[in-house]
Amino acid sequence: MLRPLAVLMLTALLAACAAPGGPTPGPPAPAARQDARMIKPSSPLQCVPFTRARTGLQIYGDAWTWWPAAEGHFLRTNRPSVGSVLVLRRTDRLHAGHLAVVTRVVDARQVIVDHANWLNQGMVHVNAPVIDVSAANDWSVVRVWYIPGDTLGARAYPAHGFIHPLRIAAAPEPAT
Repeated sequence: MLRPLAVLMLTALLAACAAPGGPTPGPPAPAARQDARMIKPSSPLQCVPFTRARTGLQIYGDAWTWWPAAEGHFLRTNRPSVGSVLVLRRTDRLHAGHLAVVTRVVDARQVIVDHANWLNQGMVHVNAPVIDVSAANDWSVVRVWYIPGDTLGARAYPAHGFIHPLRIAAAPEPAT
């Protein structure tokens, strides 16, 4: 009879081998989440005005509308950089989508973000890890650190990608 620990280890190894694109990243290292904390602002904040204030991006509308609104105006990619905005798609759980500002890139599959109103009443989350769990390693599916539980959230959320605050230069006018 196998011991429970041996069964657990065998199950974990088999699950990692079966995952498309290789094993999905595990929870963030303690050093990456040690500074994660929540701040209660003087009045509740939503992610859109918080992100606009932090980045200077003058995009308006619900969080999910930022991705199409940025097209042709700001660089949009599937690679994070400090100061870029992670845009989560609209879902049944995230009716308006969600935005988070990247404050540090830890590695190819983990960033640290600041964001407001993540599953709470307008609190600001600071230094919160976000993990790319997409099979293609393209930041199309993420899991977000849940500070009150000191754990990586159980749900995976679809993402559009990252909006970078630098404006795209307009094409020069043709010479006449």
